Amino acid sequence: MYRTARVALRVTPGQRRRCFGLLRSGGDVWACVLEVNAWRRRRGDAPLSGYQELCRELAASGPGTFGELDSTGARSVLRRFSDAWFAAAKRRKAGDVSAGFPRRRRGLVPVRWYHGTFAVDGRRVRIPMGKGASPLWVRLAREVPYPVEQVRSITLLCEGGRLFLDVSAEIPVATYPAGVGPDPGRIAGVDLGVIHPYAVAGPDGAGLLVSGRAIRAEHRMHLADTKARRRAVARRAPKPGQRGLRRWRTYRRRARMVEGRHGRRVRQAQHEAARAVVSWAVGQRVGVLHVGDPRGVLDIAAGRRHNLRLRQWQIGRLLQVLTDKATLAGITLRLVNERGTSSTCPACQRRVPKPRGRTLSCPHCRFCGHRDLVAAATIATRIPGGGPTTPTTAAPVLPGVLTHRRAGRHLPGAGQSRRDPRRPRAARGSVGPRRPAPPPGGESLAHTARIHNHHRTPGERSWTPH
Repeated sequence: MYRTARVALRVTPGQRRRCFGLLRSGGDVWACVLEVNAWRRRRGDAPLSGYQELCRELAASGPGTFGELDSTGARSVLRRFSDAWFAAAKRRKAGDVSAGFPRRRRGLVPVRWYHGTFAVDGRRVRIPMGKGASPLWVRLAREVPYPVEQVRSITLLCEGGRLFLDVSAEIPVATYPAGVGPDPGRIAGVDLGVIHPYAVAGPDGAGLLVSGRAIRAEHRMHLADTKARRRAVARRAPKPGQRGLRRWRTYRRRARMVEGRHGRRVRQAQHEAARAVVSWAVGQRVGVLHVGDPRGVLDIAAGRRHNLRLRQWQIGRLLQVLTDKATLAGITLRLVNERGTSSTCPACQRRVPKPRGRTLSCPHCRFCGHRDLVAAATIATRIPGGGPTTPTTAAPVLPGVLTHRRAGRHLPGAGQSRRDPRRPRAARGSVGPRRPAPPPGGESLAHTARIHNHHRTPGERSWTPH
């Protein structure tokens, strides 16, 4: 199984200039393919979309056409273009008319090199260069998390103005001694959510709740910071058609850096949440995870606020991260229909009103339980391809022993607050302005309290004119 780790680069100004030159050369390759296809489209010829025919066009261009970029890196850009083209064609064939072919130019395009073309020596990596160019050795910010012999490819990319290297390695699936590893007969249900990214109900009455309040707070505070930053620079923003000012370029650079940092924080928190689920499943010897697939809600237009929440939820990323980690641990993951699981009573199988909070209460049988765990227990009884409200013959097993985990402890202030880790803590126990002590036996010097809820007789005025 292949896994990828993103490692930052620590480069000198000269190395940074050469790395960005490689990314710009990748953008030139992308732009050349778009230009050639535009010529062919005007002549009425078929576009160049296959990887082999694109490589033939690259070989005909000759060496040195794209600066210091070598043929392996240029072919990786052609592979990216070909995959994007055929993915759009597949979606259009399936009836998705919104799928568009790649026709937009890009300034910087990630470049990939495969095993045998690069070298890894501790924290130093040699990036392949074109013929006649001097070798380029760059330093990594940390050690590669995989053994060197398992590394299969590296990808140079830019995110938020910073250079990174995606290191892909082939990792073997975990093996366990007899009687210790995951049992295919033990099934657990997983319910995806926003407040709890993963809620798991196990086969023996064990449950797991992974809190994602820190991730939600990170999204909210990042949005508030972005709005405040835009309001602050709105007056000095350049007019349409005006050349960009230096301070405006500085602001854009800062905005890209903050956006990249926010994305890295959220991704790390999502990996922590998925790792907690897989570790718990391995400890419970769970062999199969039934995960409710909520991606159908993405097709519902519920207003800009709710659409923003759905986009920040990142359902596809949560499913991908959990699938990768479960497969690496030897656990099978199956997607099932989650329709009605959060509004169906597990005791009497009747529909109940969907609660606004975390507690589900059934008005028919007086059942009361955690809403996400009830949904996870119902999901565990469903099978892939089953009906939306038709469980299997097994009854849902509600968790009796619950484990709580938090995702995003690395976020700013996550150890100080549970609901909003980035909001500054309010002052506690403020005594206000000090007043002199009352005289012995006398009345207090504090202001007289004004009580507005006193009772008045009919016709009595509530205030006295001075």
